[in-house]
Amino acid sequence: MTASASARNRIQFIMRDLSRRYLPAGDLRQGETALAKIVAEKEDPYRVLISTILSQRTRDEMTERASRALFAKYDTPQAIAAADVRDLERLIKPVGFYRQKAHQLQRVSRALLERHGGIVPHTYEELIELPQVGPKTANCVLVYGFGEARIPTDTHVHRVSNRLGLVRTKTPERTEQLLMKRVPKEYWLHVNELFIRFGKDLCRPIGPRCPQCSFTSFCRHYPKTKWARHQAVAHRRSGRRSAGPRKSTD
Repeated sequence: MTASASARNRIQFIMRDLSRRYLPAGDLRQGETALAKIVAEKEDPYRVLISTILSQRTRDEMTERASRALFAKYDTPQAIAAADVRDLERLIKPVGFYRQKAHQLQRVSRALLERHGGIVPHTYEELIELPQVGPKTANCVLVYGFGEARIPTDTHVHRVSNRLGLVRTKTPERTEQLLMKRVPKEYWLHVNELFIRFGKDLCRPIGPRCPQCSFTSFCRHYPKTKWARHQAVAHRRSGRRSAGPRKSTD
């Protein structure tokens, strides 16, 4: 499905505004998400893969903290596959479901060793066959690990895309499919980083900071907010004042 001219203009406006706000140099290594920071320290697809698994149902700050602790001791498939699982649990304890994830890290590391000689594959089809790797994880590895244009879609990207009218979907998976059809490929690489930053900074799930947003004129969520209600009340009051007192017909 090809985006209409108006939709393309909206996408361009959104991406340019968010790029100026959050990624002015256009370099993912200067981003603020946990994955961007990990890549800035060392460009290693394996670290991206492991950190993305750790990030599932976990705040970015905890993902970064656990990743740093883990990689300080174990930073290769060989090391994690052979590690004492209790030590892995201790190191990644800041993340949610750390016990399950310790086992998941070992399973994916062993699969890499058995199927790919310890090297992270760089195709979506091969990545998705690894244990614990779904569409979002595979796309995160491609974007942050290999610099390939994809659109990893988490809850932030899903929420922002729906609020801004880019899609009307109920799941992140469907959002990802439609974004990759509607967003020009030149923007794909930065969508995840920019939408996550925007979703945490302004377009929050609860208590969005609408007065600081550039997109209220077409945001589907804005009319439901207190800011829109206040604006409507002020507009009505202004209209009554400008109309002046009614003249008597007597």
